[in-house]
Amino acid sequence: MWKELTNLWRSDDLLEQAWNKSFDMLEIAQEMYVEAVRILRESDDTVVNREIRQKDKYVNKYEEEVRRKVMTHCTMQGSEKLSGGMVLVSIVIDIERIGDYCKNILDLAEAHPARLSVGTYEDSLKRIEQEVKSRFKETISVLKNQDVAKAKEMMDTFKMEVSSICDNIVNELVKGSSDGLSSSDTVALALYARYLKRISAHLNNMITSVVNPFERIGFRATEET
Repeated sequence: MWKELTNLWRSDDLLEQAWNKSFDMLEIAQEMYVEAVRILRESDDTVVNREIRQKDKYVNKYEEEVRRKVMTHCTMQGSEKLSGGMVLVSIVIDIERIGDYCKNILDLAEAHPARLSVGTYEDSLKRIEQEVKSRFKETISVLKNQDVAKAKEMMDTFKMEVSSICDNIVNELVKGSSDGLSSSDTVALALYARYLKRISAHLNNMITSVVNPFERIGFRATEET
């Protein structure tokens, strides 16, 4: 299905423009993530880089452009090629949500101006941060190259590499196992772990579009795929 969709997008000027914009959006979201993590985890500066928030506005603008192009395409071409447009819209919605979670990390950095240090959770948190960073690059590659095998691998490892680790951190904090962290650091860590999980989940949603039909985007791969 994915190869057919990408061939469709490239054969239609409007959809090709929308397809290219989606990669612009994803690369901007990746930049936002890297910078937001740096500010929260490596900086004691209370002044958050305003350029990141401006980048989020670019993401929102691109999302509107993609939706407009898809709508125009569907109006002109009819329902026959509707599924291709719907998949594109689904992808850009996920990218927009990633931008929102990056803003949440920035908000957290402003509320917690000191560098977030998390004691015994440091190794686990760094592992998650690096994994999410890697998944940005891998998602871009999977979408561009129609790499079904890599998409399935990423889907299979999402829970083990990101989701479960984030859940374990939050569950331990809720149970009071903060291991000497201040109340401020405890709350910040719980929120941050959730944001990281949701960013990775939206990346995961995007790659499911390479494997699954439209109605199963965001779900596990079916046996038929």
